[in-house]
Amino acid sequence: MYERNKRSWLKHLDFLFLDLLAITVSFTVAFLVRMDSRNFFRDSPYRSIWLAIIGFHILIAFFFRSYSNIIRRGYLEEAKEILKQNILLLGCVLAYLVFTKQAEIYSRLFWVYFFTLNFCLSVVFRSLRKYSVRESFAERDRRELLVICPGRNAETCLRGLLESQYQPFHVTGLVLGDEGETTPDVPDSVLGIPVVANLDTFMEYTRLHVVDEVLLQMDRDSARAHAIADQLLSMGVVIHFSLEQSLETYPNKQIQRMGDWTVITTSIQTASVMELFLKRVMDVCGALVGLFFTGIAFVFVAPAICIKSPGPAFFSQYRIGKNGRKFRIYKFRSMYTDAEERKKELMEQNKMQGQMFKMDDDPRIIKGIGHFIRNTSIDELPQFWNILKGDMSLVGTRPPTVDEFEQYESHHKVRLSFKPGLTGMWQVSGRSDITDFEEVVRLDEEYIATWNLWLDIKILLKTVVVVLKRKGSE
Repeated sequence: MYERNKRSWLKHLDFLFLDLLAITVSFTVAFLVRMDSRNFFRDSPYRSIWLAIIGFHILIAFFFRSYSNIIRRGYLEEAKEILKQNILLLGCVLAYLVFTKQAEIYSRLFWVYFFTLNFCLSVVFRSLRKYSVRESFAERDRRELLVICPGRNAETCLRGLLESQYQPFHVTGLVLGDEGETTPDVPDSVLGIPVVANLDTFMEYTRLHVVDEVLLQMDRDSARAHAIADQLLSMGVVIHFSLEQSLETYPNKQIQRMGDWTVITTSIQTASVMELFLKRVMDVCGALVGLFFTGIAFVFVAPAICIKSPGPAFFSQYRIGKNGRKFRIYKFRSMYTDAEERKKELMEQNKMQGQMFKMDDDPRIIKGIGHFIRNTSIDELPQFWNILKGDMSLVGTRPPTVDEFEQYESHHKVRLSFKPGLTGMWQVSGRSDITDFEEVVRLDEEYIATWNLWLDIKILLKTVVVVLKRKGSE
């Protein structure tokens, strides 16, 4: 899934909010210092001028694009921009006071206090926020970008991407070559970016490694380029094309900036900032409620597990999350401690066709308590911690084990293009009756391609019904 492009004047609402906060704090402090605090904003003309200043600031930010490239600006350059914005704001205020004949009402010393403090607070607030945003670019959620381009254009392509260090993506690898091109001496790296594959091997690399997006810069209308794009879309990878390529057949197209390059982006699904924000709010609220019930369940379930099968009450295991990222999943332990070792012996009884394991009357399940917590889905409750951390979502696709993932074919990876979930389309579609892994992939791809918040809500409601009826849990 790819975040839809935002209008430039709405892109940095966080900075707009901080500027309005600086104005309000500065105005309040200047009023308290200069005026009688007992009449603070009570039937005061200062309340009206405060609202006018807020409006003027928003208009200046909109018409003068005050937040354009704000992350890339240096701190000195930012101070100059804030000074310019305050001068414009002062001009608007003076014009307003002259035309409304209110200039004599307000203290001149008040305006000195206000604009001086507003400049200082704006510099501090913006600097702290920029530092926070820049630090977040180094976090693990930064998008991993693979670049595919001819060897002769590699340096030019990479320079356009790497010119600014403050980008929401990280270039992790380079694939050199183009159809008909031979590169006898393939370098190990270009501008510090490792060459990880060629056109014949990069699909295998993409299958097994974390690749969120691919920048595809190949010859105009290249048949090979379109074949590569079709394969990548089938894996759920976001693709950025150079503008000159023909893209009539690709879904969800939008124009983007990547460094110095203008590209057309296509992906299996897109979401707005607000949709992603609301989904995360749902996840956090659901996780907090779920962890409350997890604590209650722990009091009763943990002793029963330890009595029936000595060992830890919790089971943890590495799973594969969005686009191949590894994370540790948590459950109440429903199997004996040697379950993973015994799995190899039971593979012949696997009733799933494909890269998943499931069997009837699994002897690894702890007798009594193990069957009970699996049938009631109580064993899944600790995963609310994964949801709160952001490794998982309430609704998504179930994360595969590492050994299952390593057996995936390329098109199976499409189910990893979405953050894994506690429940999903497969779980509410009769999961015990589905024995073909390809059908699981089809349901997951259908969920991703048609995703919206209402679909998540419907799946959550269906999940409650499925759990209460104990239908489909094994």
